Amino acid sequence: MAMTDRLRYRVEGMDCGSCARKIETALARVPGVSDINITTTTETLRLRVAEAGTGEQVEKVVRDLGYGISPISEEARHHHDHEAEDGSWWRSAKGRLTILSGLGLAAAWLLAMVLPGYEAWLYTAAMAIGLVPIARRAVSAAMTGAPFTIETLMSIAAIGAVIIGETEEAAIVVLLFLVGELLEGVAAGRARASIRSLTSLVPKTAFIERNGTLEEVQAETLAVGDVIAVRPGDRVPADGTIVSGESAIDEAPVTGESTPKRKGEGESVFAGTINTDGTLRVRVTAGAQDNTIARVVRLVEEAQEAKAPTERFIDRFSRYYTPAVLVVGALVAILPPLVAGEPWGEWVYKGLAVLLIGCPCALVISTPAAIAAGLAAGARRGLLIKGGAVLEILGKVTAVALDKTGTLTEGRPKVTDVVALGEASERDVLEDAAALDATSSHPIAKAILARAHAEGIEVTPAVGVMALGGKGVKGRFRRRGLWLGSPKAATAIAPLLPEAEARIAALQEEGKTVSVLLVNDVPVGLVAVRDEPREDALEGLKALKARGITPIMLTGDNARTAAAIAGSLGVEPRADLLPQDKLRIVNELKAQGQIVAKVGDGINDAPALAAADVGIAMGGGTDVALETADGAVLHGRVLDIARMIALSKATMGNIRQNIGVALGLKAVFLVTTILGITGLWPAILADTGATVLVTANAMRLLGAGRSV
Repeated sequence: MAMTDRLRYRVEGMDCGSCARKIETALARVPGVSDINITTTTETLRLRVAEAGTGEQVEKVVRDLGYGISPISEEARHHHDHEAEDGSWWRSAKGRLTILSGLGLAAAWLLAMVLPGYEAWLYTAAMAIGLVPIARRAVSAAMTGAPFTIETLMSIAAIGAVIIGETEEAAIVVLLFLVGELLEGVAAGRARASIRSLTSLVPKTAFIERNGTLEEVQAETLAVGDVIAVRPGDRVPADGTIVSGESAIDEAPVTGESTPKRKGEGESVFAGTINTDGTLRVRVTAGAQDNTIARVVRLVEEAQEAKAPTERFIDRFSRYYTPAVLVVGALVAILPPLVAGEPWGEWVYKGLAVLLIGCPCALVISTPAAIAAGLAAGARRGLLIKGGAVLEILGKVTAVALDKTGTLTEGRPKVTDVVALGEASERDVLEDAAALDATSSHPIAKAILARAHAEGIEVTPAVGVMALGGKGVKGRFRRRGLWLGSPKAATAIAPLLPEAEARIAALQEEGKTVSVLLVNDVPVGLVAVRDEPREDALEGLKALKARGITPIMLTGDNARTAAAIAGSLGVEPRADLLPQDKLRIVNELKAQGQIVAKVGDGINDAPALAAADVGIAMGGGTDVALETADGAVLHGRVLDIARMIALSKATMGNIRQNIGVALGLKAVFLVTTILGITGLWPAILADTGATVLVTANAMRLLGAGRSV
C-alpha cells in the first residue's frame, strides 16, 4: 500500500448529515486516517490511509457505529452497482429490526392481557429489542468522540421512561423511532435512485464492426475508435461521431429536449439517446467510464460534497443544538420539582419528552435533502450545477453576460438570403454556388451546401476549383466559368448594378456576410450568410427579463454585426471585445453591486467565467461544458439559463420551508409538552414526522427544473 492510499467505501444506512458527522468524528481519531470526505446522498466515504491495515480498522469503526460498509472499486463507482440498495425495504437491516421490534411490541400487548402483573417486564423486553442496537450505537459514538447524538437522546429518554414506570410508552417510542429512521432511509434512497437511474439509460450491449461483420459485445468493453452500428429504435451505447447514415435522435432521456434532432455524418451523438428512424455507423469517442452520462453522474455526486452556505450554517448550528437540548431537558426535569415543589415523576416525564422533541434529524436533513434533489432534478434536464454553493447563488443573480457566438447564436453560419440577379433563378444561383463549394470545408461553403441539400438540390462538384486567398473561389461547371467571392473582389472583375450594390449594403447592414456569384464574369446572384440566433434565444432572454434579470450580449464581432443580432433579440450589445475586455465588463458589473452570471463556451472566456459570481458553460456534453465552469447547460438552450435560476429559487424556497417545518413542529410540541397536553410518543412523532415531511418536500424538487 502506498504511503497515502486513497480508499473509497459504500456506507449503508446514512440518511442525514448527523450520520456523516458521527462517522467523520470517529474516523478522525483513527491513526493514519486523513482527508475524510463523506457524501450522505450517495452513501460514499473517501479517505486517505497512511499504512497497511488501517482500512480494516476503518471498517470496524464504521460497523461499530451501526452502519454497513464495503470497499468499492473504480469500476463499481462508474457502473453504480447498488444491488443492496435496490432491495425491498424489509430486507434491509433497519427494516428487519423495525419489523422485529413491532412484533415484539404486539407480543407484549397480547401477553399482557393473559399475564396481568407482568406488563412492565413484557413491555421492557419489547423495548429492548429495538433499544439495544440504538444504545450500542450511542456508546460507540460516545467512545469515538461524539457523545451528543440522536441515539444518545433516544437511549436516555427510553431508559428514563422505564425508570419512572412508563414502560408501554417507552416501547412505543422506540418502535416509532425505528419507523422514522426507516422512512428516512426510504426517502433518501429515492434521491439516490433519481441520480442512479441516469446510468440505466445506457444499453448493456452494442453491435461492433469486426472483419466486415457485426458482433454483439458488452457496451462497457467499447474502446475509443471502435465503429458500432446503431439500429432504428436502439439506444446509443456510447458517445461518438456519426461515420455514415442519417437519423432523428431523441435526446429527451438525457437532456429533456422533447423534439428529436436530425443528425448525419460528422455530428456527435451521446450515450443513452435513442436512434429513431435510420441505421447509423458511429465511431466511439469515449469509453463507458467517460461517456456523457457517466460524467454527469460523477459531477452531480461530487457537487453534493460542495456545501451551500446555508447548509454549512445548519451543520455548525446542529453541533451546539443537541447538547443544548440535553441541558434544556435536564432543566425541565429538575427545576420545577426543586424550585416549586412540583411532582418529580411528572416533570422527569416532560424532560424526557423534551429530549425526543429536540432530536436534530429533521433540521439537519432539511438543507442537504433539498440540495441533493435540486442537483438531481437539474442533471436530469441537462442543467449541471457544481455544488450547493453555486445552486444557492444562482437564485441571487441580477445580471447575465452572454457570449454571442455559440451561446446566443448557433456558432455556425447559415444561408439567410439567396438573391438572383438578371435572368438566373434563385435555385440556379444556389446550385452553381454549391458546385464550387462541394469539396470545401470553409464554414460559408458548409452553409451553402447545407442550404442546397435542404432544398433537394443534388450537388455536382465543379472542376478545376481553385481558392483565391482572401477573395473567393473559382472553377468550371457545365462548360461555364464560375466565380464566388466578396463584393469588393467581384467589383474588380465586373461592375455591379446600383440595385445589386444597394441590396448588398442592406444585407451587410443586417450583419450578414455577402458573396457574389459570377458566371462567365457576369454577376448573376448574391448569397448571404449569418450566424443566426438559436431558436430559443429570444424566448430565453425574455424569460430572464421577466425575472428582473438584465441580459447583456458580449462579442468580439464588429459593432454592426453585434447590433443586428442584438436588435433582433432585444438585448444590449457590447462589441469589438477581447477576452480582457469581457473580464473588465464583468468586474464593472460586480462593482455596481450586481450578482453576475457569465455564460460562454468555457474556453475563450475563461478569465470572465472565473471572475463572474457564477460561470456557466454552454455545450453539448463536451469536456469543457462539463468541467470548466460552475455550471453547464448540456444541450445549449438559452432558455435553460432561466430554468437554472428558477431551479435555484425553487430549491432555496424549499430549504426555507423545510427549516420552518422542522423548527415549527418542535416549537409547537415543546409548548404542548410543557403544558402537559402531549407526552413521549407524540414527541417522537414530532421528530420523525418532521423528518419525513422535510424529506418528502425536498423530493418535490425532482419534478422541478422545466418551468420558468
